[in-house]
Amino acid sequence: MNLSFQLAAIGQPVAGDLTVDITNCIVAGWAGRDQAAIEHHIEELAELGVPRPSAVPLYYRIASNQLTQEHSVQVVGDGSSGEVEVFVFSDQGRMYVSLVSDHTDRKLESHSIALSKQLCVKPVGREAWRFDDVADHWDELVLRSWIEESGQTVLYQEGTLAELRHPQDLIQGYFGQDIIPEHSGMTCGTMGAIGGIRHAPSFMMELFDPRLQRSLKHRYTLEILPEVA
Repeated sequence: MNLSFQLAAIGQPVAGDLTVDITNCIVAGWAGRDQAAIEHHIEELAELGVPRPSAVPLYYRIASNQLTQEHSVQVVGDGSSGEVEVFVFSDQGRMYVSLVSDHTDRKLESHSIALSKQLCVKPVGREAWRFDDVADHWDELVLRSWIEESGQTVLYQEGTLAELRHPQDLIQGYFGQDIIPEHSGMTCGTMGAIGGIRHAPSFMMELFDPRLQRSLKHRYTLEILPEVA
């Protein structure tokens, strides 16, 4: 799946464009650093009937054609929801950072976490940063998401990346190396939902760098397809 990104570099609003062909997509689940926070997320999902994971972190292989950069995506029924995550990939030996929503079918999740993730598209942002530009203050970066609820924009998730495992740890755990291989992309975990996991017609996400005062943002809306028996 070809993804195109507008690159931003330190001191420059735009540093060029980058197109990458992602043929291998990995979702890193249960990727928190704090065991208590992981347990909170496990309990949060348990309320929806989702079984406990067999290990943490746990890696799920997702069809690469589920990646999309569209602002409108189609889902079946009204039982799915988004999760903001960092998305890492590489090109010509250099690693980059963007945004992704691990959109998941919550009804199917109680039956199979892997299938619930594979069923839904994964909206990816259209901007990216060089990993090297944020590596020295990675834990300071802030991950946020908002949903539309009763006509209002509501904060849904918020936390620093200090709450999550470092992406190079996750990459090492799956690929056995510090830099993600060419043509591969990985989502790097999320934090719990404020007020509980729930469906919403639109989802906005942000990765904010407080040191360099810049953000990656992406927003998408859902088109609900009918559930046909």
